[in-house]
Amino acid sequence: MKNSIVICMGSSCFARGNREHLELIENYLAGNRLTADLQFSGCRCRGECGRGPNLEINGILHHEVDTGTLFDLLEHYFTSVTIDT
Repeated sequence: MKNSIVICMGSSCFARGNREHLELIENYLAGNRLTADLQFSGCRCRGECGRGPNLEINGILHHEVDTGTLFDLLEHYFTSVTIDT
């Protein structure tokens, strides 16, 4: 199964940090040559606005993601991804 990241782009999550997280994720994936190894997409509101910003990684929804948590999650899920050189 291919790894995936789905970032909530609903207005609440977008305003609470996912606007910045979008660029951070794109830079992380490109910098670690992971763009071919996973599917990265956005979605509309998940109905979890009060717990946002929300981010789904490999089917697991994460709430109240701040920048530090974002990098921790990316490292947790993707440091073991094998990269072909």
